[in-house]
Amino acid sequence: MLKLLLGSLLRRPPTLRTPVADPSAQEALERRLETRERPCLGRSLAIRQVDAGSCNGCELEIHALNNVVYDLERFGIRFVASPRHADALLVTGPVTTNMREALKRTYDATPDPKWVVAVGDCAVDGGVFRGSYAVTDGVANTIPVDLHLPGCPPAPEPLLSGLLALLEAGAEKTRD
Repeated sequence: MLKLLLGSLLRRPPTLRTPVADPSAQEALERRLETRERPCLGRSLAIRQVDAGSCNGCELEIHALNNVVYDLERFGIRFVASPRHADALLVTGPVTTNMREALKRTYDATPDPKWVVAVGDCAVDGGVFRGSYAVTDGVANTIPVDLHLPGCPPAPEPLLSGLLALLEAGAEKTRD
């Protein structure tokens, strides 16, 4: 027992190395967000995340956007607790029959203009739960979706790129 205890104290823990972010790519992304976000919204982008019945894999990747590696807040993108304060809804999971009405009400409570992002395979088309009696398949069967981000789960980089694409499309709409 003493050998095991000393061995665990003297060895480094078996953890993964922290991903190293490219500073120049982050600065370029920040400049792109600044030029696209301000004309479109006039302020920061507020996101309300809605779990419509997922396994929480997508939520883990969404929460990773707030950690020290990605630090979403420095780009002016933040998560809010109420749909009344949100500009966009990030919906994960297949929409279960029990969550269908709640998702509709959340969508209705979000002020216009609003965007809806379906995050993950389950939100796009029902994923492995497609055709089940307990789900209504993808988010688009319940509310209109502006952006589909497939993956099981999608990594934080595609999530961030998707949000940027959404802002760029919104900036194009404002110019027209």
